[in-house]
Amino acid sequence: MASGDPADITVDTTQLEHFVRILSAEADPKKLRRELAKELRGALDPAVQTARSSIQAMGHTSQDHPSPALRPTIARGIRAEVRLTGRSTGARVKVKRTPGVRGFANAPKLTNRDSWRHPVHGRDTWVEQRGKPGWFDDPMQANKAQYQAAVMRVMNAWAARIARRAR
Repeated sequence: MASGDPADITVDTTQLEHFVRILSAEADPKKLRRELAKELRGALDPAVQTARSSIQAMGHTSQDHPSPALRPTIARGIRAEVRLTGRSTGARVKVKRTPGVRGFANAPKLTNRDSWRHPVHGRDTWVEQRGKPGWFDDPMQANKAQYQAAVMRVMNAWAARIARRAR
């Protein structure tokens, strides 16, 4: 995988889609979906925390302290996203774009590279800024099986819960 490419962590969504159809047949599907989504996000929380600590550990050489700070802003934008409707049913860890951070709308993507060039604010000077290649991709790939297993545990627990209700 090339540096800067998004990490590909997938779970067979046919099982999740079937599961969502079963949830829709329940008495209060909206409430059940909210509960399931909350538990799935909780299952992915270790992935979110790992990515946050990884970007926070990225070094910097700046003598001044520009505001807003790049690394904490990126870390705040890392979240687990769960979709239980439509064609994009699934659970994933995602990093939000950062349009308000010193002109770095794609700061998460840029910092995942070795380096990138940008102009110094207010001057006609360009500088090369160092990133931390793989700060997001590497932890996601390294623990991929663990995160998939956590999602499957939640789905299995919910399947058992629904089976008990059906009796």
